Amino acid sequence: MSYLLLAEEPVAGAAAGGALFMFLPILLLVGFMFFMSRNQRKKMAVQQAFRSELQPGDEVMTGSGLFGTIIDIDEDTDRITIDSAGSRSIWLRAAISKRVDAAATTTAATAVDEDAAEELADLDSAQREYQKLKDESGK
Repeated sequence: MSYLLLAEEPVAGAAAGGALFMFLPILLLVGFMFFMSRNQRKKMAVQQAFRSELQPGDEVMTGSGLFGTIIDIDEDTDRITIDSAGSRSIWLRAAISKRVDAAATTTAATAVDEDAAEELADLDSAQREYQKLKDESGK
């Protein structure tokens, strides 16, 4: 009986529907890849526009985390000279990841210094508390 069921001719509409369901995941994948590449192209265009707007005197950060000020831009070789704490280095324009606001950097550094001072004060009070406990247990 099972041989008879397998030998039957498929219905014409069912074959077309099966093909549609077979190609549906492929179509979804292609659509997903299209939208992902579109978003990537937009991000690249924004980065290229950012890098083309760089000027000498801008405070920047490289992709590796070096902070510095742009001293010179060589358009022919697409290289940028950065001064960082008195040390000059040459970078490709593509290595610059973002522009840094000098006032925000100073404010952030001050906030970090204040947090570090509070942590040290807490550490000192913890050490004093430990010393008190140690002295009391020794009596």
